Amino acid sequence: MALYAIGDLQGCYHEFDALLRRVDFNPSQDHLYCVGDIVARGPDSLSCLRRLVQLQGSVSVTLGNHDLHLLACAALNKEPNPKDKLAPLFAADDFDSLLAFLRNQPLALWLAPLNTLVCHAGLSPHWSLAQALEQAQQAQRCYQGKDAAHYFAHMYQNRPVKWCDSLSEMEKFVYTINSFTRMRFVEPSGALNLKEKGKPGCDDQLVPWFAHSHRQHDDFDIVFGHWAALEGKTGRDNVHALDTGCVWGGSMTLMDLQSKKKVVKQCEFLSQ
Repeated sequence: MALYAIGDLQGCYHEFDALLRRVDFNPSQDHLYCVGDIVARGPDSLSCLRRLVQLQGSVSVTLGNHDLHLLACAALNKEPNPKDKLAPLFAADDFDSLLAFLRNQPLALWLAPLNTLVCHAGLSPHWSLAQALEQAQQAQRCYQGKDAAHYFAHMYQNRPVKWCDSLSEMEKFVYTINSFTRMRFVEPSGALNLKEKGKPGCDDQLVPWFAHSHRQHDDFDIVFGHWAALEGKTGRDNVHALDTGCVWGGSMTLMDLQSKKKVVKQCEFLSQ
């Protein structure tokens, strides 16, 4: 039995399929963990989502910001950004079932036998692992509950930037969503900075979330995506960045969670 994690698909179905074939992925024996952003910007989000549904039972997904945006557009009856290339997905006969599958997915997965956390953007330095998992579950109840549209309508905010137990329920939801799906840099105080998207070192006042001095998460592995500018490099043995920018002309990365060996497929669709 092999256990794999794969970086952001973002509609790059050809590369996704090629990686599964390269490792001879066997749904009856193997398991695949996706770090989120299944859809948007790439040429075939519909096939990516359909393939994951087909592999139910052999695949686990954590939601990314683009996945949540898709769910929000559907819940609020909003038109998606044309740049996201989601029109074929919205027009598909099985759209409702695909959406239901996506909505049932969590923000984070704790793999106890592997001592590994899987999520889209990372783990806030304000949180312990236990706090992070608790807040992920609480946010999941919000976007899966009967008032999901209400939470989606208030999701697009950049504040609060710091965690505090006295935050309102909605503020906790927003902070949790931003931490798990949008975070890259933090301020010296640990406050989220949701504007800068470049490489580490682009701003002397900002540090990557995984390099903050308040962070005490070195006794387990963290597997995440979201930050293509890292090019798969964090400089830390237990922090594994899997978004290598396939949708931007880079590559897609799949990692064996037990050996930590990576398999890479270069983007092909931009030249097709």
